Amino acid sequence: MSVVTVQLGQCGNQIGFEVFDALYSDSHCPQGLCSKRENEAYQASSKERFFSEEENGVPIARAVLVDMEPKVINQTLSKAAQSGQWKYAQHSCFCQKEGSGNNWAYGYSVHGPRHEESIMNLIQKEVEKCDSLSGFFIIMSMAGGTGSGLGAFVTQNLQDQYSNSLKMNQIIWPYGTGEVIVQNYNSVLTLSHLYRSSDALLVHENDAVHKICAKLMNIKQISFSDINQVLAHQLGSVFQPTYSVEGSCHYRRNPLGDLMENLVPHPEFKMLGIRNIPQMSENSLTYSTFTWAGLLKHLRQMLISNSKMEEGINWQIRPPLPGLPTLGKVSLNRELHFNTSIANLVILRGKDVHSADLGGFKDPALYTSWLEPIDAFNVWKTQRAFSKYEKSAALVSNSQFLLKPLDTIVGKAWNMFASKAYIHQYTKFGIEEEDFLDSFTLLEQVVASYCNL
Repeated sequence: MSVVTVQLGQCGNQIGFEVFDALYSDSHCPQGLCSKRENEAYQASSKERFFSEEENGVPIARAVLVDMEPKVINQTLSKAAQSGQWKYAQHSCFCQKEGSGNNWAYGYSVHGPRHEESIMNLIQKEVEKCDSLSGFFIIMSMAGGTGSGLGAFVTQNLQDQYSNSLKMNQIIWPYGTGEVIVQNYNSVLTLSHLYRSSDALLVHENDAVHKICAKLMNIKQISFSDINQVLAHQLGSVFQPTYSVEGSCHYRRNPLGDLMENLVPHPEFKMLGIRNIPQMSENSLTYSTFTWAGLLKHLRQMLISNSKMEEGINWQIRPPLPGLPTLGKVSLNRELHFNTSIANLVILRGKDVHSADLGGFKDPALYTSWLEPIDAFNVWKTQRAFSKYEKSAALVSNSQFLLKPLDTIVGKAWNMFASKAYIHQYTKFGIEEEDFLDSFTLLEQVVASYCNL
């Protein structure tokens, strides 16, 4: 089954390019540490998901590119074409001459309705090329105007027109220090609208990815391209094929459906995060060896201490003991906060993968009381190594990991709203104070629900 990717705005298009590049590079990587037959099956499965074939043999990304300014789309198209390995379809892009000026309302209320027909036609053409549609993967940021406002509008339309297809939105959470004065407004409006129309929100925080680039990848001058490559690596480690059942050599057919089934048991809880181990520069990798026991011990502690990378993990945090009241579980400000999960999926790739012991992730103390570990925890495996790592693990988690950042963004937006700061920029494009209040109410309910796990 195939996934149609919708790349929205500057951020969505730049990340989209890196994702397709990472998927292509990995599936054509000669050192897959598996038999030729297995490697070919992996390649074919990856290709069916993300690429369609052209006559001259160059794979074409199953993607639609949307931006309100032409510069980034033109750069993205030419970078893909210059790679000589894969490209975007000639008529899969929509761009205009004027952007959204970091105004969510302009993207949602002006650009959205004005260009709805053209954008939805492009998406329909892409869908028609798929033998079988797994769903839509929508890449966008929350802070600006086009990715966030138009992204929310397009997602809503997809929900109306393809109600039986799954929609997963990959969202880039803005830097805490801020790139845009109204980013908290834009973020609150984006999240609340997506919560109504998307099936799952896969969130990456810019601050966390920046730290990975600095501390683990040893990059001195960090560019957006560096950050996007880390993101693409993490997404690839989740979306590349894995075996459908233990011991089988058949790959999963429905990537989005399987992810949702394992991770989103209730529509009130749809925030997902990714953690990867190992992540390091080529130089460090030469001197490193890994065991599954070591990788999984670190990954489990990253989960329960809500650490985004294996450096600086807080090893003091332990799961609450059964029978004791979970004091402080609800407090947002408690420093030693145990990160309770609803559902976790561990994806293992590489050598001796069947010897990995995942008992530590089956501990009932890690999960909310209304789900048994047998329902809340899943593992996917393949002996085919990913990227340059002989052994690697990814954890996709539906947990309390976003409580603090979400509470902070809602709080900052509310403080601005209370003093009516910048509201006029939204009301003149049809987003009323009532819409803001609805958004605050919905997100405060999300915070409360995750708090009470």
